[in-house]
Amino acid sequence: MIKGTTRPFEIPKEMRAVAEQSVEQAKLAFTNYIQAGQEAVSTFEQWVKASQVGISKKVMSFTEHNMLSAFEFAQKILQAKDIQELIGMQTEFVQSQIHVLSEQVKELGETATKAAEIAMESVKELGQTATKAAEIATKTAKKSVKELGETATEAAVESVKDSGETAEAA
Repeated sequence: MIKGTTRPFEIPKEMRAVAEQSVEQAKLAFTNYIQAGQEAVSTFEQWVKASQVGISKKVMSFTEHNMLSAFEFAQKILQAKDIQELIGMQTEFVQSQIHVLSEQVKELGETATKAAEIAMESVKELGQTATKAAEIATKTAKKSVKELGETATEAAVESVKDSGETAEAA
């Protein structure tokens, strides 16, 4: 068996520098992608919290109004002179409350619909932001891989040339 002398595999400085630069560019693109995604999610979360506060305030306002109406009704029925008047007051109160509750449900429905529409728009914007960031990251990564491949090819060609020259010299 003939033992030949083979040079140890060394990565040329230029190739190493390009590789390191490519990795840094890809890392930066990925970091930017993640940051854009986090910002979009944060914006969406803030919007959701704000819309929940708005709906909660409406519900609390409706609850307060309904409780005050109930207390007023309770005070009013204490003044009833007979059962007929009491039944009339109760009928009037129930009809009034049905109308009020119907309006409150309608208003909450409209508020929820608006909130859902805004949420869908936010989700759409979130998707667009993520898509743009992914496209940038992909382009950067492809460019880095291409540059790395070109540098590796050049280094391989140089290595083969050097090996040929070393073999001829021997």
